[in-house]
Amino acid sequence: MRSRRIALAVAASACAVAALLPSGTVLASARPTTHARTHEALGIRPTLHGAHAARVSYYRTNNIVYHQGPIITGPINVYYIWYGNWSTLNPNANSIITKFGQNVGGSPYFNINTSYYNGANVHVTNSVTLKGSTTDNYSQGTSLSDAAVQTIVQSAISSGRLPLDTNGLYFVLTSSDVAETSGFLTQYCGWHTYGTINGANIKYSFVGDPSQNPAACEAQTASSPNGDPAADGMVSVMAHELEEAVTDPNLNAWYDRTGAENGDKCAWTFGTTSTASNGSAYNVTLGGSQFLIQRNWSASKQTCLMSG
Repeated sequence: MRSRRIALAVAASACAVAALLPSGTVLASARPTTHARTHEALGIRPTLHGAHAARVSYYRTNNIVYHQGPIITGPINVYYIWYGNWSTLNPNANSIITKFGQNVGGSPYFNINTSYYNGANVHVTNSVTLKGSTTDNYSQGTSLSDAAVQTIVQSAISSGRLPLDTNGLYFVLTSSDVAETSGFLTQYCGWHTYGTINGANIKYSFVGDPSQNPAACEAQTASSPNGDPAADGMVSVMAHELEEAVTDPNLNAWYDRTGAENGDKCAWTFGTTSTASNGSAYNVTLGGSQFLIQRNWSASKQTCLMSG
């Protein structure tokens, strides 16, 4: 596994985008993280000032290139592990996050990833399927290490609750009473990595409920398209991690000279937005539901897009 320190992109267009959003909308921009990791981490949003602001043009003009590692060409299978007490702490989250997983595949948004290819010039396919989900009632407690996250995935597979799938991405989704001790809500909002589970190379991601510190990882804290800022915030982070896990699953495929992956290069930027009936902002409709999700970087056009 290739270990690297990820410095995330600052939103160059934060002020311009803010002018398009409803009054009171909270915008988030990613900041460079100082947390050295063996996986890619999506950082929390910063204050745009000083050294961070000075690095904007550097990140935004740095092309992403292929480094010969494998990608997930497709079909891409997604699995959810609902860790903790979702039914009591956030009963609405399941339907919101499930709707995203069921409908992101085949969308113009996910089609951006088809600009990425492997060494045989096989491109990512616009095919994502939510293949299954399971629950985990605090098997590793309420304070998780990175190793515990992998243990949760391994337990779900070894017990037969989820299949062993090398074309899969397993999301460990933690309820609001669960901490991830390597920096959740202080240094990152989510991450993806890979590991050997039952002899196979398995890709997985951690994304937690940000309710303990909404300002860190929710794009909109007062309201959101589906009336649940925490769940809507998780969807945006999940979109980011999904596109990166597909194009850089082993952390040795697609990234730029700073180590930033496709989602990193557009982190916390949303492009043109519309206003939902509850006054919140959204920029994409999937399966009849509106979401505000971060843009993705196109390898062919070398820019941030919402469709490709």
